[in-house]
Amino acid sequence: MNKIKIAVFAMIAMFIFSGCTILKNNDNIVKINNTVITKSEYDKAYESVTSNNMFTQMGIDLKSDPNNVFALMMREKVMSELIVKALLTDEMEKRKITASKEEVEKAEKDIVSKFGSKDQLVQILKTNAVTYDQFKKDLEDEIKLKKFVDSIAMVSIGEKEAKKYYDENIDKFKYPKRVRASHILISANPEQFRTKIKEENKDITDEELEKKVQEQMDLAKKSAESLLAKVKKAPNTFAKVAKENSQDSATAIRGGDLGFFGKDEMVEAFANKAFSMKPNTISEVVQTPYGYHIIMVTDRSEAGQLSFKESKKDIINYLENQDKVDILKNKIESLKNEAKIEFLNEDYNPENIQKKIKEAASDNPELQQTLNQTAPEAEKK
Repeated sequence: MNKIKIAVFAMIAMFIFSGCTILKNNDNIVKINNTVITKSEYDKAYESVTSNNMFTQMGIDLKSDPNNVFALMMREKVMSELIVKALLTDEMEKRKITASKEEVEKAEKDIVSKFGSKDQLVQILKTNAVTYDQFKKDLEDEIKLKKFVDSIAMVSIGEKEAKKYYDENIDKFKYPKRVRASHILISANPEQFRTKIKEENKDITDEELEKKVQEQMDLAKKSAESLLAKVKKAPNTFAKVAKENSQDSATAIRGGDLGFFGKDEMVEAFANKAFSMKPNTISEVVQTPYGYHIIMVTDRSEAGQLSFKESKKDIINYLENQDKVDILKNKIESLKNEAKIEFLNEDYNPENIQKKIKEAASDNPELQQTLNQTAPEAEKK
């Protein structure tokens, strides 16, 4: 593999939600020690998660039917994470853990430098429906969470442990044939078009809907073909055209560069085309579930294996982060066991939501099997 990749903390997602309150009113749904979570806070958190375009691209509707299995699973996830956030926030306040203005500004500066400029970062955040203020708040929460874990136990992985991991997982450091490519993307997902058109035209017929969807797809393809003609005429402008036009904001800032990747790291149509091309050539327009791509292959490499020296830093980071995640998980379980959690509205009790999930999945054997595989060990016994 090219590199071990892992988020610094898998649990950081819980901090994307709005804060909890200690006010009492009829909107309250759960009380954790002295902290109360309201329905409006829950609704805001749920909306933040379910607005992600990823679900639409997968054809999963989390809004029109709140009792389908996927919506119920998301309800359980959001409620559980809000409870965990309340517990951690309370514990960090007890330990007087804070993030200074200087620490947040430094973290902000480091991230901005990776994206080239603040404007580029703002554009990427906007694409993901995140405001810059929310981004800075998330940075502050991340800093506090790291300090919190360090206050429980300091983690340090030595070279000996890293080498042991490398030797025992040698296959993880092998990589297949790879290509390096850049691309220009014009986003075009029929399901996303369909959802947006239906929201804007409540009484539209199915026939009219599909006609409008096709029109949107045709416009996107025409835009991609126009850009293709431009870069075919002047291949040396590919990076500039990608930066100015590609709707993959994460790679547009790098002139569309995707780096090296293996064939199984990309969707099939994209990978097949890229691996059939020679370096310094540009493809015709390629359609994938993400839209229309123009691909320029810039390099190729044969299969090989990373040495321990090349991998050591990534292994150490990976093992340290794994230990920190385990420490955090164990602390969360301890806090849950010690806390007084009272559900003021049982509809939001994760245990009750779990029962509804099982009932909703009762007629779907494949879904039942998936739920059994992902359920905690305690629930399987």
